[in-house]
Amino acid sequence: MRTVVVSTIVSLDGFVAGPGGDISRLPMDGSFDALNLERLRAAGTLLLGATTYRGMVAYWPAVAEDPTVSPAVQLDPSVAELHRETARRNAELPKVVVSDSLTPADTGPWAQTTTIVRRAEAHAAVAALQEEAGGDVLVFGSRTLWGDLLPAGLVDELFLLVGPALLGAGLRAFPDGVPAHLRLRDTSRRPGSDSVLLHYTVDRARPS
Repeated sequence: MRTVVVSTIVSLDGFVAGPGGDISRLPMDGSFDALNLERLRAAGTLLLGATTYRGMVAYWPAVAEDPTVSPAVQLDPSVAELHRETARRNAELPKVVVSDSLTPADTGPWAQTTTIVRRAEAHAAVAALQEEAGGDVLVFGSRTLWGDLLPAGLVDELFLLVGPALLGAGLRAFPDGVPAHLRLRDTSRRPGSDSVLLHYTVDRARPS
């Protein structure tokens, strides 16, 4: 059995993006980068929505070639190898993208490691991934996707990096009416960061 893990950054007032999908005001500091790499090291498959996938395939291949193109590396050259490893793992891992709009032409340099699943088939595809052996099935971002999988009982764990930003409006982390009971497993905070990592498991033993 594999674990479906959601990893995302969220503002203190509960948004994963601002109006129009703007994520620029979320505090993506070193804690965010380190969390992403930690989760990638434990993953066997990336499970993504189309918007997140398009953003990643447009960004990470260039970083794999030259980490200095990353704004984070330009600000702090010491994180260059962290970003290089992140880019390499993003490229190498098998990727399952749930989308009715994405086509093979959109997969670019990740064509050989990307499988597109239509939304009507998503629940069955994720359930099948859970039954396999291997590393975690990792969901980065992709709130529309995991907001659908969570009430369907297809999410096992959530890593929520709560950052010190108030967006006021935008895309809420949890859609209205999503039924789930979460059990806190751990909290942590990296030295020098004002973000706090909350690690939850989904408790299916209790009624929602």
